[in-house]
Amino acid sequence: MANESEKKITIILADDHPLLRNGLKNILEKQEKFEIIGEAGNGEETLKLIMQLKPSIAILDIEMPELDGLRIVEELHKKSIPVRVIILTMYNKENIFNRAMDLKVMGYVMKDSAVTEIVEAVKSVSEGKHYISPSISGLLINRSQLDFSGERNKLSLLTTTERKILKLIAENMTTKEIADELFISVYTVETHRKNICQKLGLHGPNALLHFILENPDII
Repeated sequence: MANESEKKITIILADDHPLLRNGLKNILEKQEKFEIIGEAGNGEETLKLIMQLKPSIAILDIEMPELDGLRIVEELHKKSIPVRVIILTMYNKENIFNRAMDLKVMGYVMKDSAVTEIVEAVKSVSEGKHYISPSISGLLINRSQLDFSGERNKLSLLTTTERKILKLIAENMTTKEIADELFISVYTVETHRKNICQKLGLHGPNALLHFILENPDII
């Protein structure tokens, strides 16, 4: 039985331009750990292949007949198909990039550099890391700045007491310890926590902790 380091990275490659698809296929197949298990030239066929073969990674052209790459990603989310996606695109438009990131696409590769970048992209994504073509790194910076300012705007909705409680949570204090620190009841602290989550648009039992961990610089 093959150990984890010997397991193949299975790939489905989808692009409606046969020359590019064949070129990328030839490059990927030279890597010992990569295995192309399917290829397609339109979105419907691609979606069926992914659902049937369950690859490690799907490399999807953003523009294909019948279903485009991002529509395929949406369908995969709806059907809870666990596959990591790399998008191939000719576009460096911010709205398309942000839509891909919102859909948890892990790789975003420009077609004009795909031949030189695709191997590194697949390696990174297979390890659970994101890969963005260096030529469009500015889009990632812009997105990060928008996210950062957006979280700051949300924090401005909090009252002084709610901000104090958020900082105390960030210091790993329990609800009882926060209540003692602020001379209020445990029930009041719990109510403040609920209000904080509502204002920040957070849901789930650990959502507040995740928010703190992801935004340490703005709390």
